[in-house]
Amino acid sequence: MVLDVSIAFARIWGGFFFIFGLLFIVAKFLGRPIERTDDENFSVSTGYISFMFGLVTVALHNIWALDWRLVITLLGWVTLIKGIMKIAFPEFIHQQAQRLRKKQEFSALALFVAGAWLLWKGIF
Repeated sequence: MVLDVSIAFARIWGGFFFIFGLLFIVAKFLGRPIERTDDENFSVSTGYISFMFGLVTVALHNIWALDWRLVITLLGWVTLIKGIMKIAFPEFIHQQAQRLRKKQEFSALALFVAGAWLLWKGIF
């Protein structure tokens, strides 16, 4: 059986968002990565990971259709740009993370819901 690339990315992104959204909600885990953004080495290191994951998504799934697959393409591009920003401007990322701290609960819930939706798209 051949797995459609959109389905594969929906499962990958969905699983990632669902699990981390749940961790952020239940364990209040979101504060830890936000606190670590003051360490430039941490920001740059995670920037390379974001860059690579975004690049792989964009390279394999650059589909600009007006349906649910557009979300995956946009996630790829946003992740790619975020990775570049974390590598080139870690101090800017730290400032943005501090603003996110005030909206942790909303962000965690949005991540969880987006993950559940993508998993649903990837499974059904």
